[in-house]
Amino acid sequence: MKIAFVGKGGSGKTTLSSLFIRSLAATGAPVLAFDADINQHLGTALGLDDAEAAALPAMGDRLPLIKEYLRGSNPRIASPETMIKTTPPGAGSRLLRVLESNPVYDTCAKTVELDGGAVRLMVTGRFSDADLGVACYHSKTGAVELCLNHLVDGPDEYVVVDMTAGSDSFASGLFTRFDITFLVAEPTRRGVSVYRQYKDYARDFGVELRVVGNKVQGQDDLDFLRAEVGDDLLVTVGHSDWVRAMEKGRPPRFDLLEDANRHALGLLRTVVDSAYERRDMERYMRQMVHFHVKNAQSWGNERTGVDLTTQVDPDFVLGESVTAPA
Repeated sequence: MKIAFVGKGGSGKTTLSSLFIRSLAATGAPVLAFDADINQHLGTALGLDDAEAAALPAMGDRLPLIKEYLRGSNPRIASPETMIKTTPPGAGSRLLRVLESNPVYDTCAKTVELDGGAVRLMVTGRFSDADLGVACYHSKTGAVELCLNHLVDGPDEYVVVDMTAGSDSFASGLFTRFDITFLVAEPTRRGVSVYRQYKDYARDFGVELRVVGNKVQGQDDLDFLRAEVGDDLLVTVGHSDWVRAMEKGRPPRFDLLEDANRHALGLLRTVVDSAYERRDMERYMRQMVHFHVKNAQSWGNERTGVDLTTQVDPDFVLGESVTAPA
């Protein structure tokens, strides 16, 4: 199951995504985590110190390897240089699976030990001032999109992505790559503004969106969120001494997390698991192709010098039963 955490900067989405990852790992569930945020904090939220987090291998710096591996023997893709972030898989492409070993994981993933389990963590890499142009920035997050386009996951496997703040993911098809998206919102006007952007833009793409209210301190905050987001509000989270200790670098055992917050995380998992039966892989592929063709025609063809729309394999549908070359 592919899960995204989104929200405005400072909403607490990285904290919530790290808590959800911890809750999954505590049950022994296989988890692949991506930090796709412009501010790379998921590693430290999962317990790495600053030096360990800074040393994580950056996917954005390893795009040639990622492209070469995923291209496989796909005859529609002439070279890794002609792959862009939206390139879809086809016959001959190599696919990623959550539990396997492969050169992409060997090079780009770090195993992070957590209470009761471990997760694979992959990061886009830190952003410098020079990276903040649109082309450079989205080339880094594009590594995540390319991997998700080639990733096969099952009902008891979890792929959790801490997304870019705000609505930046709308610049590509990244926001459609998930079974469910959790939008973390504070009970303020600014806190729900990203919700409206997501809701309006995602409506035509069948994106399943649920709101997690964060920093909710009382009935007035709860009433505000209910009035602003309606039935999309799934659950709320309040103050947490456990989180405060974690943010100081001294997290207690995860089983000491407050009961109310453990319940909230359990509800998130229940909603995630129930989304599996609503998967529509043909629609997933149509959306993948839609954004690839859009990107090819707007900038990709000119940049690569080839017609990237010919990379689309009309007979290929990504799914759990698909086999790929070794």
